[in-house]
Amino acid sequence: MAEETPGAQDQQQIKMNALTQFVRDLSFENILSQRGGSGEVQPDVQVGVNLDAKKRSTENQYEVIAKLSVSSKNKDSEDALFLLEMEYVGVFHVEGVPEDQLHPFLLIECPRMMFPFIRRIVSDVTRDGGFPPLNLENIDFVQLYRNEIARRQAAAEAEKKETPDA
Repeated sequence: MAEETPGAQDQQQIKMNALTQFVRDLSFENILSQRGGSGEVQPDVQVGVNLDAKKRSTENQYEVIAKLSVSSKNKDSEDALFLLEMEYVGVFHVEGVPEDQLHPFLLIECPRMMFPFIRRIVSDVTRDGGFPPLNLENIDFVQLYRNEIARRQAAAEAEKKETPDA
């Protein structure tokens, strides 16, 4: 018979299942070909990521939304080459995560599971759109989460300074 360590009964096993993942919205504009441009280009790619999570009506189910914006400009002329915008959603069943850790869990661990699929879609769409496939670099979701928390705190502090005490 195995001995239980103190507190082992209190600690609940974390369970996470990806129930589904899908593209909610996708837009790709090949601006270079719309303008009729050609020739040698030196692309400068900018990637923006916004994350959101919300509880679904079913118990222990959450929807995690990754909004991705990828723009590319020619380094020499600053002319736009393409713009890709995508909203990618994952639906997850999550159990055993303490309430105070749920928000970071949803915005760090769930996007980590979604990222390989997002990367593949971006690669395919840019290739099919007439450009070399764009393979996104890994995204540090922990740092992204920390930056968002810091931004929210700074905004809250600025709002406090602007609002006079009653």
